[in-house]
Amino acid sequence: MRIETFSLGWSSRGRRIVEDVELRIRPGETFGLIGPNGSGKSTLLRLMAGLLPRAQGRVELDGRPLATLPRGEIARRIALVAQAADTAERLNAREAVELGRTPWLSPFAPFSAMDEAIVSDALEAVDMTHMAERSWSTLSGGERQRIHIARALAQRPRLLMLDEPTNHLDIQHQLALLRLIAGLDVTVVIALHDLNQAMRCDRIGIMDGGRLISCGPPAEVLTPERLSAIFRVGARALTDPVDGTQQLRFHCLEDHL
Repeated sequence: MRIETFSLGWSSRGRRIVEDVELRIRPGETFGLIGPNGSGKSTLLRLMAGLLPRAQGRVELDGRPLATLPRGEIARRIALVAQAADTAERLNAREAVELGRTPWLSPFAPFSAMDEAIVSDALEAVDMTHMAERSWSTLSGGERQRIHIARALAQRPRLLMLDEPTNHLDIQHQLALLRLIAGLDVTVVIALHDLNQAMRCDRIGIMDGGRLISCGPPAEVLTPERLSAIFRVGARALTDPVDGTQQLRFHCLEDHL
């Protein structure tokens, strides 16, 4: 699915949170959003998902204005895993993932064996099959995060949006999640704090002060000059001698004055 934004913006109490974002994300692309805290990444994701009122500009999905699509159709196309997502305490893990099938159900299409299989696949994808019957209230923060991601996968969207999905996850599950995302046959927009994780994306965009100030391949966007100006850190690109991938090593600017 292709998603495009045109002069997209949003204000709260007279303050511009996101301003004039022009962006085109190609079908099947993994696009990373990075930027300092408060730069507008989460708000931009919610705008792109059509979840905020009084937005300026417009969003288009495959050339169709998002504002003209019924909510049910949007829910079948887009899944968003937000930072502050929550679930009713009375549910168990499997029931929470089953909620991802809701956009596809109707009186004429009730929950079926196919839906059951999709939920099972989603639980397996995030390594939570063994906890399927656990009560939501007993899950750790990382386990809840994996269930939220499984629910989004069960939704079978064409566009998957994730806001800091590696928060609360241990390193094993961070790497497993990034590998899973890389193998999905969907368009992905993912907000990240870890700039080395962002290096895995096809392209990245840097948000600063509510504006999208640079967009392109990670190695072209994450220059030492830009990292210094926006993130207030120094950085050197190092090449892994085993696989040839690049990693960034950071240091405080004053350490090299």
